[in-house]
Amino acid sequence: MIFGPDAALPHRPARIVVAGTSGSGKTTLAARLGCLLGIEHIEIDSLFHGPNWTPRPTFEHDVDEFVARSSWVTEWQYVRDRLADRAELFLWLDLPRRTVMRQVTIRTLRRRFGRRELWNGNIEPPLHRIFLDREHIIRWAWNTDRSTTARVRQLSVRRPELMIVRFRSHRDVDAWIARQLIPLARH
Repeated sequence: MIFGPDAALPHRPARIVVAGTSGSGKTTLAARLGCLLGIEHIEIDSLFHGPNWTPRPTFEHDVDEFVARSSWVTEWQYVRDRLADRAELFLWLDLPRRTVMRQVTIRTLRRRFGRRELWNGNIEPPLHRIFLDREHIIRWAWNTDRSTTARVRQLSVRRPELMIVRFRSHRDVDAWIARQLIPLARH
């Protein structure tokens, strides 16, 4: 079932998946939740991307290993069903497209100009690649925006017992964390 940001948690979650379009803030939120709740944040991109942006051959094994643990928080990507099947809580960043596009563009520019290493020696490709590469992260965010909604709705039917909380703004996320998670983190 999909709930709004006023949803109350029935218990302290131990396995959390954060969903959203590329650039919506999944990794930032997942890391924040991990720190707040004392749960390990596994950045799924770091498991997936090997050198030269090639998929790591151990990716699926690594995922199977961490989802078997009693607690974790990660982003909903690549092996969505495996992650969702073990999750206790599903948080959906369903932000306006203009917000996501602003965020992914700023993030991409910062990473590119700062030549910041992302995972396993990879850095953001040159900016002109946005015109040549259909999978450039900015184009990817634009083109996959609506598919996340369809996937989440399918998940809500497939796993009706899974609590899915939908956020339409960062303000909603912050208020929900203050109201729901901070009190749980104190116990």
